[in-house]
Amino acid sequence: MENVAQYIEALIFASEQSVEIYDIKQVIREALEYELSSEDIEEAIHLIEQKYAAPTFAIQLQKINNGYQFLTKKNYHKVINQLQIHHSKKKLSQAALETLAIIAYRQPITKLEIEQIRGVSCDYSIQKLLDKGLIQINGKSDAIGKPLLYGTSKIFMDYFGINCTADLPKLKDIANEEQSIGDVID
Repeated sequence: MENVAQYIEALIFASEQSVEIYDIKQVIREALEYELSSEDIEEAIHLIEQKYAAPTFAIQLQKINNGYQFLTKKNYHKVINQLQIHHSKKKLSQAALETLAIIAYRQPITKLEIEQIRGVSCDYSIQKLLDKGLIQINGKSDAIGKPLLYGTSKIFMDYFGINCTADLPKLKDIANEEQSIGDVID
């Protein structure tokens, strides 16, 4: 099949989230009635990566969360950051960020466990995070009442540019002495 790389490039470009090789296979099979091997797709992806590695492009193809997505190159992050400032009204509240951090580091976790950590109700924050697709329901706990278990979603992984939760910063690396209580004992 000719233009395999262009079809794959178009698929990745049109997707809001990272696209896995399996998904590329399925879409090509269903749309074009053509069977691609994983090796054919990986070869085409390599060609696309080489194409966008050129300094004339502001974007690059990046592997994220076992899939591929177009992202801006680091040189342009200052400009993109300014755009994000303009969209700041869409940012998460402090409560939602705290709730998201707890879920990211302690998943799977129930609402009650989150509330015990935060010390306040988190119904609204959890609903907002679910609405934005940053978290998902990962089943039910075996605890009394079978409460829902929450975890981060694929959108969360894509948004933060990580492949798995092990890629999250370690808490000891982001701890700040100014945020500690009491005297530091050596």
